[in-house]
Amino acid sequence: MLFGAAFGFVEASVVVYLRAIYTPWHAHFYPAVPVDDLFPLMTLDQLHQMGSEHVTRLKIELGREFATLLMLGGGALLAGRNLREWVAIFIACFGVWDVVFYLVLKALLNWPASLFTWDLLFLLPVPWAGPVIAPVVVALSMFAIGLAILWREYQGDPLEIGRLRWMAILFGGTLVFLSFTADFVNTTSGGYPGTFHWLLFCVGEAIWVLAFCGAWNRGGNSLGFSRDSVATTHQSDN
Repeated sequence: MLFGAAFGFVEASVVVYLRAIYTPWHAHFYPAVPVDDLFPLMTLDQLHQMGSEHVTRLKIELGREFATLLMLGGGALLAGRNLREWVAIFIACFGVWDVVFYLVLKALLNWPASLFTWDLLFLLPVPWAGPVIAPVVVALSMFAIGLAILWREYQGDPLEIGRLRWMAILFGGTLVFLSFTADFVNTTSGGYPGTFHWLLFCVGEAIWVLAFCGAWNRGGNSLGFSRDSVATTHQSDN
């Protein structure tokens, strides 16, 4: 958790530096747009007009985002003892990282203005965009579910997620991904984001969270006892 929080500060710091470089350029191309608005995004043609080094920086940013995922995954790999713990630690740290990222941006830049301010969330494999509240909801869900899986590991009652529930989790995650990227052609060509696909987002978020909840309710019990300990108690009673 400390790693995720510290890394969130590092990521926010990078954004502060990028804003210092590109806010004047953004104002040059879009003088009527408020200075804190990220959209419309600068296009590749505009980056080429600014100079080839700016196109190179975009490629560096793509590499940095990929490295971010590797760092979070590597940190989880060091801490986890098995695949379940690795997944749990990864998604919990991802959630902490994302929430701290926005908290630090608010502290340093007083941005976003509200939870419904649009943000450019990610660039891989295509640009993601949406109101800040949407990724925050996903991050909080990931944090809570990651901790819940770790709690079951600690109780000696590891969470078993069957194939069908994994398929539901992946399907729900895909719908969430599509809600963020459905309008990427428009945003990357210099257009304003369209209406956010709230229905797609909410359905996807509900599917993957409910699939996890179903797996949780199926195994173990609400008192926190492991199945082994319950079985042992029954045997001793007999």
